[in-house]
Amino acid sequence: MLGNYREKVFAPASFLASVGLDRRIVKLESEDCFFAQGDLADSVFFLQQGRAKVSVIAERGKLATITLLFPGEFFGEESLGAAPEKRAATVTAVNKCTAFKMKKEEMMQVLHQELDFSDQFLSCLLARGMRIQADLVDQMFNSSEKRLARALLLMAETEKPEEPQAVIPPITQQTLAEMVGTTRSRVSFFMNRFRDLGLISYKNRIRVHRQRLQAALLDQFAGG
Repeated sequence: MLGNYREKVFAPASFLASVGLDRRIVKLESEDCFFAQGDLADSVFFLQQGRAKVSVIAERGKLATITLLFPGEFFGEESLGAAPEKRAATVTAVNKCTAFKMKKEEMMQVLHQELDFSDQFLSCLLARGMRIQADLVDQMFNSSEKRLARALLLMAETEKPEEPQAVIPPITQQTLAEMVGTTRSRVSFFMNRFRDLGLISYKNRIRVHRQRLQAALLDQFAGG
């Protein structure tokens, strides 16, 4: 029986919707904040729908986007520390978002009692840590054009990787510029170039031709 149980795919969203946690559903519009840098860290979030970005503001006021958050990811885990912590970053909705918000005490209780939930939570944190590490390498060694191509590919990830095209959530060129560490005018220039090369298409929404953009990312883009 235990073997059969372990073979089931654990679904955090269904679990969180069914258990009696002190949790609530949070719905945000584009550019709304889940929490801001410096806020008291007292809760953990699980993103159900939409995309969010994690940003930090340096002492001189420069804004940098660290990474994107996708449906199925936890964030705000710094609240689980032994001592009260402050948020080290700001998490902002890129488009319409829906998330579970769980108080620290309830989250700690479930992590101790539910092994599958704990495994999923840890896997999420490890995967995001690896992605952030890849983002840092990207920022240090790749051109801004390559960084933009990679950001678009990340946003175009779907549950059906065999599909050649994907429409990404609504996002401004300014947000893309913050994500890749360049100016909005450079993003505009690169987006036009990508469109001319047939790597993307857009009117109201950006459609990424994933295989073409991936190929170009591997062997074409250089300076930036």
